[in-house]
Amino acid sequence: MKFIALPSLSLAMLAASGVAHAQSSVTLYGVIDESLEYVSNAGGPGATGAQRRYGLDNSAVGVSLWGLKGKEDLGGGLAALFQLESGFNTTNGSVSGQLPAASLFSRDAFVGLSSDRFGTLTFGRQYDAVTDMVQPLTGDMWGASAFATPGDVDNNDDGTVVNNAVKYVSPVFAGLQLEGEYAFGGVAGATGAGQSWSVAATGTTGGLTVAAGYFRANNNPLTGNWSSATAQPLLGGALGYDPASYRSAGIAQAAVQYATGPYTVSVRYSNAQYHGAGGGPSVHFNVGAALFQYQATQAWTLGLGYAYVHGSAPAAVQGVDPAATAASIHQISVGAQYGLSKRTTLYAVGAYQHASGALASAGDMYYTSSNGAQIIANLGILHRF
Repeated sequence: MKFIALPSLSLAMLAASGVAHAQSSVTLYGVIDESLEYVSNAGGPGATGAQRRYGLDNSAVGVSLWGLKGKEDLGGGLAALFQLESGFNTTNGSVSGQLPAASLFSRDAFVGLSSDRFGTLTFGRQYDAVTDMVQPLTGDMWGASAFATPGDVDNNDDGTVVNNAVKYVSPVFAGLQLEGEYAFGGVAGATGAGQSWSVAATGTTGGLTVAAGYFRANNNPLTGNWSSATAQPLLGGALGYDPASYRSAGIAQAAVQYATGPYTVSVRYSNAQYHGAGGGPSVHFNVGAALFQYQATQAWTLGLGYAYVHGSAPAAVQGVDPAATAASIHQISVGAQYGLSKRTTLYAVGAYQHASGALASAGDMYYTSSNGAQIIANLGILHRF
């Protein structure tokens, strides 16, 4: 998942050395997240017994990452900007992140121009418009993977970053902001091969915030492989669905959040349509979810979430009832976070999931149960720099 509210430390040494010019800045930032983890059943399809898992896990509430971002004032309200962001696995020190995972800057790598009057235009690898505007209102932003959509079937846990993308973000007009993104497939003679695009809007008035958007991604028909497309949605792979069997993904999302005093309530709805490749079967998912947050004290925050997923077709994999005609997944998530400081947080999060017509995979932790039930729990520490 993408962690948004990142405090940063300006690299004064760069300015002192003359690398950063007048009215320019370069910022180093990051997150380190590690936890003790328990999974009740991580056996996967066809396994016998519960096969419990105990161990360390990376990025349970935030995402372990580091990045550089910079901005140069060009005058007249115009600025040049860039951002480079890389994920890593705290458990073993390896590079991690969305496909291609081996890329150094797998999360962000873009450059562009920003205008106070006209908005921001950026070019490169970056997140889609729906992730930018809708996800911050959902449980995924508070409790990350344990509160995410099962199997990330609606890309709510930002399971994909878009390559070859041009993105525009408008200024804020009376509380309303718009965003659009288009990613070139880059295949000669086949303009639509592997391309993706998204649009979204968000508006705020008082304690009420509303956001909605649509994300579309096409598989690359010349290779039949999502990894060669501009975007690579997870398509419910952890639930037993086969991502390679779909030629396109279309995902609509909407969310509403209301905050008053120590209470914040969020509700969201998603509709994800996956169209079969080569005349194969298609499947669509309807997702409804809610989150309740309570700021008990300045340090303590509590969260309770519920998500329901209905799939129009069952997962065709061992361990799923062959008589099933659809998939139905219920998930309850709970969590508590304690801020030791503005930068360091202790947390405990967990989720219980029950699935029929699909395998269970609580939240978006990637562990697949051998049957239709799974419990996952994490106790950890997160530090921002």
